[in-house]
Amino acid sequence: MLREIYEQPDTLLATIQHYVADGHLRTETCSAIIDWLGRVRTKIVIAASGSSRHAGLLAELLVEDLSSIPVDVEYASEYSYRPEKGLTNSALLVISQSGETADTLAALRKAKAVGNQTLAITNVEGSTMAREATVSFPTLAGRERAIPATKSFTAQLLNLYLLALMSAVARKTLDAAEIRMRLAEMEALPSLVETQLRGWEQLVRQIAASYRTAKNFLFLGRGLHYPIAREGALKLKESAYLHAEGYPSGELKHGPNALVSPATPLVMMATVDWAAPDSILRYDRVIHLMQEMRRQGASILAVANEGDKTVSALADHTIPVTQVREPVLAICETIPLQLFSYWMATNNGVDVDNPRNLTKAVLAE
Repeated sequence: MLREIYEQPDTLLATIQHYVADGHLRTETCSAIIDWLGRVRTKIVIAASGSSRHAGLLAELLVEDLSSIPVDVEYASEYSYRPEKGLTNSALLVISQSGETADTLAALRKAKAVGNQTLAITNVEGSTMAREATVSFPTLAGRERAIPATKSFTAQLLNLYLLALMSAVARKTLDAAEIRMRLAEMEALPSLVETQLRGWEQLVRQIAASYRTAKNFLFLGRGLHYPIAREGALKLKESAYLHAEGYPSGELKHGPNALVSPATPLVMMATVDWAAPDSILRYDRVIHLMQEMRRQGASILAVANEGDKTVSALADHTIPVTQVREPVLAICETIPLQLFSYWMATNNGVDVDNPRNLTKAVLAE
């Protein structure tokens, strides 16, 4: 797992080079996907499970914000049991690391049976989903051996950000200059992660040691950061056998606040894109929530922009992330949470590469 966390600069670079060149989308690898997006009649439904579904939740926000194409995210295990009349006129996107996940494959086949166009994002180009979908949109993370998804998840996030930009091309909702700028930022992502990885691990290893006795965690995020909070909680469950739940930050007071105590640390996503007014608004509300939680005596671990003194003054521990545009920020902030899960597991003697009761691909319901 740790080795694969450290492979992420290379896997992100491989994916970028496959789809982007010199600030432009490669025609040979992107045109079929753009054409598929252009054929969407009403909405896109995303069907996925586990980490892949968390990636889909981020895609929902990105695609809707950048292209105005409506997106719904379904649990793949539930999609297959929907009445057929409720599935018509929707294009289906399935996301699966292996491309063989049983319930996600069943969702793909159900969509095909009612005549829907399908798109598959998988990490195995020759997988069943990749072959059976109308269009295949592979990630290039390479074989992932550890059961907890790390490099495959960030590769999915990258593909889905590319999908959102392609949807903007298909719908002509962003001008060419804006798309070039976003793609250029994307091309800088691998080196951005590379320069931060070693420092993240050293810091997170120390933070994990201070939480060694904690058994329950609440992960909180707003907007694009909510799916990342969900993923962070899942990583802690499957890697370290600790109870963790991910919530939108604004939902904490609607019940989960009853759990907040020094014994239940909060992991709060508190990064911000200062060039985006919506991001600043979300950040302001997160700061307000942090202030309230401190008054309640909560223990807070925050992921925040590098140099953010406001957050560091409110949190017990802060993991800094270099400021970039928000979609790229969401990819970057995922990695310290992966490291946190790894070190929480290792400190408690858990074999992270072979977690109990789990397999790399769920091949049967």
